[in-house]
Amino acid sequence: MESLDSDFLFTINRKTYGTKMVITGHRGAAKLEPENTCLSIKKAIDLGVDQIEIDVHLTKDQQLVVIHDQTVDRTTDGHGAVSDLSLQEIKQLDAGKGERIPTLQEVIDVVQRRVILQIELKGPDTAEPVVRLIERKSIESAVILTSFVHERLRKVHRINLNIALGALWSVPPDDVCQQALEIGVEAIHIQHQNIDADLVREAHLQGLKIRAWNPDTVREIQQMIDLEVDAVGSNRPDLLVQLCR
Repeated sequence: MESLDSDFLFTINRKTYGTKMVITGHRGAAKLEPENTCLSIKKAIDLGVDQIEIDVHLTKDQQLVVIHDQTVDRTTDGHGAVSDLSLQEIKQLDAGKGERIPTLQEVIDVVQRRVILQIELKGPDTAEPVVRLIERKSIESAVILTSFVHERLRKVHRINLNIALGALWSVPPDDVCQQALEIGVEAIHIQHQNIDADLVREAHLQGLKIRAWNPDTVREIQQMIDLEVDAVGSNRPDLLVQLCR
């Protein structure tokens, strides 16, 4: 696993050392602990991140659980679609190191407003129950909702205009900023390989923040620092903290 050695630290361009760039732990600290588990989330918080990114799906009995994939196969010892399993069935699965798949409420209780919680609406019909839970917990100012399915973001704002939104793209279209403004988001979230100086400049000119996702090596993270993106989400928040603090 990559770490920051002294020779590399001597040669790396650190022109933005001490940057105010927002540091986000992707699925907690996904390359350090089992992703999207309370253990992973606590690890990222202990490392000193500003935000935690997680993913939510609905179970068969309409419970919000924190898991990335549509199925439990990759990240647990179980099999099947999340939407075909009850919460009780999901809670019996090992998500790594004895961790269980947490509910969204459990994650909110773990985070306790110590960091911003960035919640990706993965499953269909997740928008309204996520918003209602946020309202019940009175944490509108402590969350950002994101999605690749931008209609889910529009639905969030039809329910509650006080929740910050971010639109996700892997490869941004030519009119990405215009689309983002039409959706009503505050930020565009782009896969790091597809961000360049022109895109950062255009986003900032349009009053949008630009957040890079998943640079996981020192060189990839440094490229994002040099481009002066507003935030970076990584599976290696330990590297992010070392480079940006």
